[in-house]
Amino acid sequence: MAAALSRALKLPGKKGSELGEYDPLTQADSEDDSEEDDLVLNYPRNGLGRGNCLGAGSSDLRGGRSGRLVGGEDEAEEEEEEDEWRERLPSKSRPDRDDMKGAQYWSQRDTSSGRDRGGDDGGATGGAGAGAVGGADSDGKRARARGAIRAAFFLVPLVSAMLLVLLCAFLIPCQKGELEKRPQWERALGDAGGVTPPALALWDVDGDSVEDVLLGVTERTNDTQPSMGNNKVYSAVALSAVSGQVLWRVVMRETVAYIQCGLQYEGHPVPLPAGGAALRAYPETAPLLTGQRERASGPVCLLIGKSVLTAVNGTTGKKLWSVPIENIESQAVLLPDLQGDTVPDLLVATLPADGSSDLALILLSGLTGAKLGRPVPFNLTTQGKLIGPLLHETQPGAYYILLGLGTVEAVSLCDIYTRATGKMPLMQALRHKDATWEKLKKTNSSSLIHIYSGKDAVDFLLPLVSGFCNNHNSLDTVANLNSSRSDWALVYGSNKLSVMRERDAHKQWTYGVLSPMHSPPTPGHFNEDRIPDLLVQHSANGTRRVQVIDGASGRVLWAAEFLCPRLVLEASSISTAGGQSVFLFWAGETIRAPKNTTKTTLAPGVAAEESHIRNLFLLHPSYPTILLQLNSTIDTAVTAAVSYQEQQKDASYISVLSRPTLDSEPFARIIKSRSLRAAIAKAQVVRLGDSSKASGAVKPGLFEVNKFFRQLSFKQQ
Repeated sequence: MAAALSRALKLPGKKGSELGEYDPLTQADSEDDSEEDDLVLNYPRNGLGRGNCLGAGSSDLRGGRSGRLVGGEDEAEEEEEEDEWRERLPSKSRPDRDDMKGAQYWSQRDTSSGRDRGGDDGGATGGAGAGAVGGADSDGKRARARGAIRAAFFLVPLVSAMLLVLLCAFLIPCQKGELEKRPQWERALGDAGGVTPPALALWDVDGDSVEDVLLGVTERTNDTQPSMGNNKVYSAVALSAVSGQVLWRVVMRETVAYIQCGLQYEGHPVPLPAGGAALRAYPETAPLLTGQRERASGPVCLLIGKSVLTAVNGTTGKKLWSVPIENIESQAVLLPDLQGDTVPDLLVATLPADGSSDLALILLSGLTGAKLGRPVPFNLTTQGKLIGPLLHETQPGAYYILLGLGTVEAVSLCDIYTRATGKMPLMQALRHKDATWEKLKKTNSSSLIHIYSGKDAVDFLLPLVSGFCNNHNSLDTVANLNSSRSDWALVYGSNKLSVMRERDAHKQWTYGVLSPMHSPPTPGHFNEDRIPDLLVQHSANGTRRVQVIDGASGRVLWAAEFLCPRLVLEASSISTAGGQSVFLFWAGETIRAPKNTTKTTLAPGVAAEESHIRNLFLLHPSYPTILLQLNSTIDTAVTAAVSYQEQQKDASYISVLSRPTLDSEPFARIIKSRSLRAAIAKAQVVRLGDSSKASGAVKPGLFEVNKFFRQLSFKQQ
């Protein structure tokens, strides 16, 4: 071992200027050396050794584990190496050569792998050394390739995700254009004609996923010799909910009393072969059936006057059909398909103008407008406001029509059809009757089923369904079926409110108020019991009281008092993403809140009694002591509705106002649309009552209130 170590220290260890040809430190004297000797001689394999990035070592050339040589070849080769080293470095002493050997080692680590292949001055390396170096280069390339693949697998999904986020955040909203803008506009259309509410409906007629506005309009003409002594022009106008522009206009010969949309024609083939169900039942409609589908490529809207009912294409305003009916007194009721032509049919009520109680029901084809049989009269002995007609489906699946004059009666739809046509309905489901309801008939010979009557006349009857007041003028099948399967809210005697159970027509609870209710209740969800609650408004002696009544028990959940500026207008409710509803109503200033000191400048000629300030308030159940004042105006609101934008999770409040003019001309009619979320962001917070007197109650801060309301989002009822 000592001899081997001595030789290792004496020899310079390299031949030529290149490492990797021959390294005497990896040699051993013989196979008889001890384990310690092997460890000493094998040490350079970790630094200067074989097969690493510095080049091929002597052990690689010899193919052995430690690079040992046997016999005399070992000693002879050592002497030859020493002589060759001395010839190349004749002027160097042994210490200098030792230093140069170390310098060569470090410079070798800094050289590129290309120099390991050997050149002119390393000619002794040979083919074996070049092959080893090439193998090391190949391993390095494979390692770099694997690293590049791993980096690609990480970076490609990351870049794709970033591009997708940018696309959703910038490119897609830009393509939507106008739809992403919050609708807010104001437009003057015609004369107000007093404070009589005009016909108003909401439906998407232009296909932009936003409910548009359909309105009955009355305008004065400049004709000095008007025909038949009438200088007014009546029309129905469709306005874009996004911009307020007129989409189409249909001129009518009389005032439009009701506008209803949602009847669909497309996708319902009509059976036209000889002997078909529709032709067998009504052969006189055969010429009208052909070509009706092609003319109705969009939703169908009904324009109802006092003596004519007209159907138009909701997209273009093109007239589809028209049927004359005298003394129309109600909206059209959407019925199940009675003829078998796959299109829902219609029902309207007529009532003579002479004050008689000869109420009649008329069935109409939803496809052609043709009358189905003859009118069905009901000689009601009571007097009062017309109730209904409304379609109701009982729990067993039988269909009834609710109607009455100051009372509530029910008639089986099967009986109405049979009396009108003399035939039984084609559909077996329409022949079904509810045994529980049939027991409520006054007499066996009468077709009227008694639901409610008393000494107090009924003023309002409506389904206990949230959002019904905002959508009661639609002809949507799903919405109508949901409304036809609920209990009812009943207002009678002007100041009594009850909820009636539909299964047995009994009152569930009754609540009395001190002053008359001039508008129907507004259903909405104030608490979290999933039963719609009712917002009611009643006025007396210049004071308006607004209350929210629990739909399950009849107890008062919320109440406030306001000044009453001679305003009779139905409130609205809107569902929020949290499940509860917000309520919108018009009133004067709150009585217990500090009065607004802002002065309103009136135009010349405006009467003093018209200077009352009317405010639009928003109530949310989470903050019952706070109202948001969304708008303040001296205009008189005559009707309003809510339009939803599902894409923006927003809603627009559509209001029709009567605005005073500067001269003696009638008031102008103004239609306004405003985004609720935009209005909430600019609303004034009004606190109800004296919060300092509330025991243990924590007054919500302004920042907390603003943050809550600005995060509100709305959804379809």
